[in-house]
Amino acid sequence: MSTPEPSAPHPASAPLGAPDVDAIARLANALFSALPNGAVPEPGAALGSAPLFAVEPLLNAIPGTPPLTPSLKPNHNPGSASPIPTIGAARPSAPVFALDPKLAAEPPHPAAAPLDLTVPLEATPVALPSASAPAVQPAFARETDLAALPGRLGEVRSFVPPDVAGGGPFGANAAAAAAPLYFLADNPLARPTPVAAPSLAPREAFDLAGLAAQHRPEVHVLDLSGTRPFDAHLFKRDFPILQETVNGRPLVWLDNGATTQKPRCVIDRLVQFYTHENSNIHRAAHTLAARSTDAYEAARDKVRGFINAPSVKDIVFVRGATEAINLVAQAWGRRNVGEGDEIVVSHLEHHANIVPWQQLAAETGARLRVAPVDDHGQILLDEYEKLLGPKTRIVAFTQVSNALGTVTPVAEMTALAHRAGAKVLVDGAQGICHLPVDVQALDVDFYAFSGHKMFAPTGIGVLYGKADVLEAMPPWQGGGNMIADVTFEKTVFQGPPDRFEAGTGNIADAVGLGAAIDYLSRIGMANIAAHEHELLAYGTEQLLTVPGLKLIGTARDKAGILSFGLDGCRSEDVGKALDREGIAVRAGHHCAQPILRRFGLETTVRPSLALYNTHDDIDALVDALRRLQTGRGVKWG
Repeated sequence: MSTPEPSAPHPASAPLGAPDVDAIARLANALFSALPNGAVPEPGAALGSAPLFAVEPLLNAIPGTPPLTPSLKPNHNPGSASPIPTIGAARPSAPVFALDPKLAAEPPHPAAAPLDLTVPLEATPVALPSASAPAVQPAFARETDLAALPGRLGEVRSFVPPDVAGGGPFGANAAAAAAPLYFLADNPLARPTPVAAPSLAPREAFDLAGLAAQHRPEVHVLDLSGTRPFDAHLFKRDFPILQETVNGRPLVWLDNGATTQKPRCVIDRLVQFYTHENSNIHRAAHTLAARSTDAYEAARDKVRGFINAPSVKDIVFVRGATEAINLVAQAWGRRNVGEGDEIVVSHLEHHANIVPWQQLAAETGARLRVAPVDDHGQILLDEYEKLLGPKTRIVAFTQVSNALGTVTPVAEMTALAHRAGAKVLVDGAQGICHLPVDVQALDVDFYAFSGHKMFAPTGIGVLYGKADVLEAMPPWQGGGNMIADVTFEKTVFQGPPDRFEAGTGNIADAVGLGAAIDYLSRIGMANIAAHEHELLAYGTEQLLTVPGLKLIGTARDKAGILSFGLDGCRSEDVGKALDREGIAVRAGHHCAQPILRRFGLETTVRPSLALYNTHDDIDALVDALRRLQTGRGVKWG
């Protein structure tokens, strides 16, 4: 059967929630055709040779298009030699222009934030200024402009906004974000009146002065043509649920560590799949099966590219990170771990990266060993290295702690484990949504993550495995799709990844995961990391002004988690009281009881950040906590 041509991109896949470019082009063409001769510059003319026209009237004329703010203008750069495309030939890779006489009279403004509705950041040339170049508003670097990122955000080079008062992508907080020191011990603006902290055992106490060394990402200053600065308010509009109200107040979603919300493009992609493509995959000779199979396998390739895996055969679709870890523990572990062998995990782990290894150890007679952490929540690498030896078969640890936000040194820990002859599994459930991930640079043997933590649907996740390791693993489950041939005497199994995908998989949600990857790729994971780190710094400063609040987890390398305890208050009560304010946080043990008990606690309150969170969200949280502490306006549960 011949495979049909791929269907045209759905409007929902347009960059960052932008409207259908073809529809814009048709309207633009009609408008320009009605204008007097000479009003429109010839195709190919330089941008500065004739007035450019505002695109808002065209966009707002298209049904279903979100309203645009006056700041959303086409590029205006008289010094540029960029050509104006032919109207009517617009496509997702070419900008569309319309008329705005006011722009011709406006002088170029170096701090303007032009927005190209169609050109992704990856297409933007980099032009780093010299030391004497005038300050301009920073736009975030492309992911490809960063140094290699072997698992530590601390190794990201160049992400600090220039000291532009009241400007930059961080608005009025740009200057504060660029200050040399911004945590409690070193920033007078963040130094609250001393208050009693939650009781901790002496060994658990930590020195807040250590926060001075907290990593901050920096920002490249780029040629702004064709790029947009990071605007979390703009991205928030892509998420329908963030327009909800809770208890009569606007929803503030700070429970991203539990699950992220879904952008319109992902929701629409699911609707498109069930409306036009729904079928089981691989095994039918009809059009819908071809469409469904193409969409499913295209999503696998998007995952491969997103984490820089060598081949689509290295990408196994599972229900989530938990299933991925269990798959490895059973399929790889039963064959390779025996009595007297050792399995190493860290004190930071989620239960999902503890329990499967405990079960394997109980089954096989192996021993589970635990790498300790210091009082900031950082893995003690010297102690970790001492645990590794000839009996070590596998090391399993998190990339980012879901309870503390600690970013572990994945590449370094992996190299040490490999030196001892052990395999490495990294739980990337909390890392994939915060950091750029390159599994080849990290050199891990397995990498597991869940789609719902990265703006994709629930019930879909990924296990990456090195080709030779997956090839040597037996199947975990038996059934359709994973067999090449069956007789009553024996079964011949497919190769990876089919061998590990028995039965009908979660086809639609895999396609939704592909749409989420498209969305994140247009923004750039390095850009998201920079935004979240600035927000993490701001949130840390502000939370430490709340009387009686103590942050739990102050690692040097940290992602968007802000766990805290509030003196004299139960975490659950804080969570309920914040919910009455429309603020969603997680309150409990976060399925990470060992690490919380390491700090003498059973529960914490855990706000967690994502690309759509803003300073306003942090301010709402901090204001509510202050009122909770003083008893003004908010009642305890």
